[in-house]
Amino acid sequence: MGLITNILTFPLAPVRGTVWVLDQVLLTAEREYYDPEPVRQELRRLEQQLLDESITPEEFDRREDDLLDRLEWLEANQQRLRTHS
Repeated sequence: MGLITNILTFPLAPVRGTVWVLDQVLLTAEREYYDPEPVRQELRRLEQQLLDESITPEEFDRREDDLLDRLEWLEANQQRLRTHS
């Protein structure tokens, strides 16, 4: 941008700054929402429950399948975020 453009669009600087801040907040929220670590922790807890025999192998398989599907979805969305940031 040239000097004239900067002078003419200077009144819009607060708007551009606000838009940038909102974009950063949205990006951070998406990164936290699509973070796969809580699902990995739940998988570890689930495995421990199976080892402690507090759940049946059938219950483990069912819940593990759900968690692995969620993990796959989260990792795919995290990859999308990495390519767009």
